[in-house]
This record gives sequence, C-alpha cells and structure tokens, in this order.
Amino acid sequence: MSSLRVLDPQVAVLLAPNPGPMTLDGTNSYRLAAPGTAAAVVVDPGPDDTDHLRTLAAAGPVELVLITHRHADHTAGAAAFAAMTGAPVRAVDPVHCLGASPLTADERIDAAGLTITVLATPGHTADSACFRLPGPGSGSVLTGDTILGRGTTVLAPPDGSLADYLRTLDLLAGLGAARVLPAHGPELPDLAAVCRAYRRHREERLAQVRDAVTAASLDPGDPAAVGVVTDRVYGEVDPSVRGAAESSVAAQLRYLAGGGR
Repeated sequence: MSSLRVLDPQVAVLLAPNPGPMTLDGTNSYRLAAPGTAAAVVVDPGPDDTDHLRTLAAAGPVELVLITHRHADHTAGAAAFAAMTGAPVRAVDPVHCLGASPLTADERIDAAGLTITVLATPGHTADSACFRLPGPGSGSVLTGDTILGRGTTVLAPPDGSLADYLRTLDLLAGLGAARVLPAHGPELPDLAAVCRAYRRHREERLAQVRDAVTAASLDPGDPAAVGVVTDRVYGEVDPSVRGAAESSVAAQLRYLAGGGR
C-alpha cells in the first residue's frame, strides 16, 4: 500500500491503487496545508478504496475536500472520505458536492492556511477545474486530468470539447512556469511549456483528422465518421485505449463541424 509522499512543506500526495490505461500509475490524491496548520485540504480523494481513504484520513484533520472533475477515479471515494473526516466536499458540478456549495470560476478559497484559486478549465469535461497554489516563482497548479504527468488527456464524452480545451490551454499557459501537480503521473516543472506542447499536439492531430475527412469525403457531422477517422489517424491503436481515441476524434469532428467552436 502506498504512503503519503511529501513534495514540499505545503503539499503531500498519495497514489491510489487503481493503475490502468486511462489512469496511468493511479489517481493522485493531494493533501494541502500551510506549515504549522493542522487541518488540510484534500484534492480528489480518488476511488472508493478503503485502505487508500483511511491512509489519507489518518494523515490528520481535513477541513475541505475539492474535486477536479466528475470521473469516478476522482470522486467515487468522496462520500466515504467525507464520512470519515466530517469535511465538506466541493466541485463545479453540484452533484458531487456534499454539505457545501459548488465551486465558481476565479473563486479564492481560504483554507488550511492557504489561499487556493479556482480555475474553470473545461475541455476534458465541462466541469473540469484546476487549483492554483501560492509558492515560489509561479507557484503550483493542481491540474486534474486537464494536464497529465505523462502523455495527453482525452476529451471525454458527452461534454469533452476541443474549443473549450484550447481556450483552457491558453489560460493555463498564461500562468507561466508553475509546477504541475497532475491527477495522474509525475509532477512537472513548467506549466506554460507543457501547455504549448499540448497545443501543438492538438493542432497536429486536428490537421490529421481534417486530412482524413477530406481523403475519405466524409461529413464531419456524420457519427459514422468517427470510426473511419480513428482507423486512419490512430492506425492499430491498442484495444484498451480505442475508446479514448474515438472520444478525442469525435470531439475534433465536432470542432470541425462547428467551424472551430
């Protein structure tokens, strides 16, 4: 079983035991607190795994739980964790809130001796949020699945949006060389550099999708185009991530069909 790993005096992380093609090594659950502060903020309690949640709770009192987005590998353990700790849970989507109001864009949360800024970052999902922490240089940003520690994220149905995601990448790039604390994979040193690389990747993929649509004389608004384009662009993709590839292609086709909106 994993133990909490201290990243700096404000941040510790616990890796959940749920590795897989979509979760990489597993989900990172973060514990945030200023030095000398007893109660912490926990970001993404993770799956409903009793040992993981107990380890996270045993680290000390919890003042607040924050959720980056709706997916079960981030939220399934939230209710049990709230029951263990008595802490309220806040997310953009009220469905995932417990005893507290939904998060709002640019909100500043004073908790655990920290001021945490909420960033609305739709694209992976409509309810995706990132959390900015103060610190040396440009500080740190907890990016959920918006930016991963390894590879690139999926634009997840039914609300994953390429137009939203490109705007989100531009927003995050504007934060400079902040440290990236992702929900999956290792931390990264420069948020702006990662966002630029992600944007280049998305633009390259979009060009490939556009070329595939043209070559096959497809209507990007036709649902049948998803499979054809995925075959052309992703080739012999591993079956374990075929669905993810199709989701991203579908989001790109919607973007093309909508004229880049």
